[in-house]
Amino acid sequence: MTVTFSNPRFDDTERRTRLYGGQVFLYSAVPESLALIEFARGLIVEAFDGLDPETAQYEMPVEKFAAILADLKPRFIHHPTSKELLQALLVSFGCNPDKTYFDVPRMRSSTSDDYLTTGIAYAFHPHRDTWYSAPLCQVNWWIPIFDVVPENVMTFHPRYWDTPVKNGSHRYDYYEWNRTSRFNAAQHIGKDTREQPKPEEPVELEPRVTLVPERGGVMIFSGNQLHSSVPNTSGKTRFSIDFRTVHLDDVVARREAPNVDCACTGTTLRDFLRVRDLERMPEDVALAYEGNT
Repeated sequence: MTVTFSNPRFDDTERRTRLYGGQVFLYSAVPESLALIEFARGLIVEAFDGLDPETAQYEMPVEKFAAILADLKPRFIHHPTSKELLQALLVSFGCNPDKTYFDVPRMRSSTSDDYLTTGIAYAFHPHRDTWYSAPLCQVNWWIPIFDVVPENVMTFHPRYWDTPVKNGSHRYDYYEWNRTSRFNAAQHIGKDTREQPKPEEPVELEPRVTLVPERGGVMIFSGNQLHSSVPNTSGKTRFSIDFRTVHLDDVVARREAPNVDCACTGTTLRDFLRVRDLERMPEDVALAYEGNT
């Protein structure tokens, strides 16, 4: 896996081509990414009401912590300012606002020492986003809100870029997930019983590639990369933002990463909004992705 640092100097078309080939990009913080995380940070500080959000887990029962997240995360996701700041960020990265579509930005959290790893703070096992009915041309963006360290970020497992992993994606249908499981994450404390695609054979976690962006730095990678949450042993809760983009021309032409092991049904494409005006993905385009990936 090739990792490119220090703000690579090529356009979005070349970037997407390299992403579909398995490369990962790490950019320094820019004014637009800093504006997004500062807005998120303000909501976080308000939600924890005087406690340090990174260490609040040590000062309250886990049920209360989960309840705070259950209110905080939807507020960020659905706030119109979140979308406005994300639109500005994507334009600053050279994405064509008439052809680029994004899904809403999500706030993620990873508590330390197994305090809360299920439901609203799900700790992700090795997985590809494409196991969850995402298109193979999906691009993932990840931004830390506070400073992060190797002990509380995410990691990639590059040997599986073109090597299949036996997994449960053949049992996953995106529409059924939305109907039965998507909106009750906060109820799963201690154990998460929701059916989600997971590896069904041992996964070799080494070699792995762990990148540590600066606060507000932007990491971009293909949704087809096998990645997982690093078990958080940092002593602090990690807060981050992630979102996904697709380019309309790539969706239509099936210009994408290779499918080595995805067998899910349904599609997430109807969740994507056009950068220019927040219009939904055209229905005829989404319909072409119905059925098996």
